[in-house]
Amino acid sequence: MKKIFYLLLVLTIPNPLFSQIKGVPEKISQKGFAKIDFLLIEMPLTMMPNEQNLGFTGIHYNLLLDKSFYTGIGIYGAVSGFRGGFFTLGVNAGIKKHFSKKFYIDTGFHFGGGGGAGAADGGGAFILPHFNVGYQFKKISLNSGWSYINFFDGGNIKGHQINIGIEIPLNYVHADYKVTENKYKLLDLEKTDWYINSKRTSLMLHLNNLMIKGEDKNINVRKFNGSTIKLAGFELANYFSKNWFTFLKVDGAYDGIRAGYMDVFLGAGHHFEMNKKRTNILVKFGIGAGGGGGVDTKGGFLLYPDISLEQQLYNDVFLSLNKGFVMSPDAHFYTSSFGVGVKYYVEINGVKTDNSALTFGQFKGIDVIVKQDLYFNARRGKLPKEDLHQISLQLNLYVNKNIFIAGQTSFANFGNAGAYAEGIVGVGVKTNPLFHNSTTLFTQFLGGAAGGGDVSTGQGLIIKPSLGFDYEISKTLSIRTSGGFVGAIGGQLNSPFIDLGIKYNISLLKLK
Repeated sequence: MKKIFYLLLVLTIPNPLFSQIKGVPEKISQKGFAKIDFLLIEMPLTMMPNEQNLGFTGIHYNLLLDKSFYTGIGIYGAVSGFRGGFFTLGVNAGIKKHFSKKFYIDTGFHFGGGGGAGAADGGGAFILPHFNVGYQFKKISLNSGWSYINFFDGGNIKGHQINIGIEIPLNYVHADYKVTENKYKLLDLEKTDWYINSKRTSLMLHLNNLMIKGEDKNINVRKFNGSTIKLAGFELANYFSKNWFTFLKVDGAYDGIRAGYMDVFLGAGHHFEMNKKRTNILVKFGIGAGGGGGVDTKGGFLLYPDISLEQQLYNDVFLSLNKGFVMSPDAHFYTSSFGVGVKYYVEINGVKTDNSALTFGQFKGIDVIVKQDLYFNARRGKLPKEDLHQISLQLNLYVNKNIFIAGQTSFANFGNAGAYAEGIVGVGVKTNPLFHNSTTLFTQFLGGAAGGGDVSTGQGLIIKPSLGFDYEISKTLSIRTSGGFVGAIGGQLNSPFIDLGIKYNISLLKLK
């Protein structure tokens, strides 16, 4: 009788209890969605009479905090009109409510900063509220409706327009940040809720070069005399099958032309493996937006075909060489692209994998930080020096509990420099939690590309060391503040700065 009772007890124990055997952290599910939207903005007549509407497209990622409320981040870029190189970064918030099984209402707003391409963007700060009606298909949804844009800090870009968007569910799982660096055998993880398919992801930091080509009568050839635009940036890829992947690529100029050029691409590719998986060939195609730094890309819409050769250096680290093109569809802006990068592959958030060499799982920390920066008395090229404010997005990937690799992008939103933007990378170190586990101290050293808005950055190379602290307010959120110094190599920007923001931190399961 005792044996029967024990058997019934085991069979009726809820599955979540099994996920905690041997101290394995709980698998937490987070719902979210990616969105691509498009709107036509009527441009003011103050600078260019009869100017075409600016085609503005955005890429967003939002977290669903409950059944209706969402918040996230988004980046916009010009893809038609005469303002190629016009970019912005901002934060989203909104509410989605279904009034039938298929139809829903979406109302919310976007606040951010940016500009460029000689547009009347003022300091760069803008708002973009919307009210949309959407239809839910099986795997995607479409929505459209009213929106209003206003560059309110001295800008003249404002007006009402219709927007249209497409949304794709993009959920993920994670663990509590406090389990960062905990390590477990795969055999133990297979007995828990983590027994799901792993997701293959890669992150590449690269240097890229765009050699300007074309006929002698082309305005870019005449203006730059065949110069090479030197870029620094990153590429993030996510595999949706064994060999097919999607990618997001962001680059900014640091040398070769006047500072300010930037491009952003979203695309897909195919991965070929050989030499016992030590050598890869990747074929990619992306579409996106680019311009700035005096480069004429017309409306800003660009194509990016590319082929890359990768060779393993150590375990999951590969050296990548790429050759391709970055060009507008009519070849008005036409460049030959070549570059080199270091890529890191990782299998995350599941223990089902085809790689038999993986035997352990380890939780790795990740931070997503949104903050507001203030540069004191930022030097300009022609205008008087003035305080500069910018909105920033930073991503930290932890090597161990105390050392992290950081990437940051920032766009001006107050201070008469709407076209100014940064794309920088570096390393940082933080302490273990102090003061009843509420506070951590950190220092970081970042550097990379910056320019635009008449800010004196020379050809675009800057450095940005800082010191700061995080104060925990929940398991996933902390208040962050820091101070430091930003200086341009080859320019006159030489300013102390402070910042204040919020940090979202979680742990992801990495197989090894």
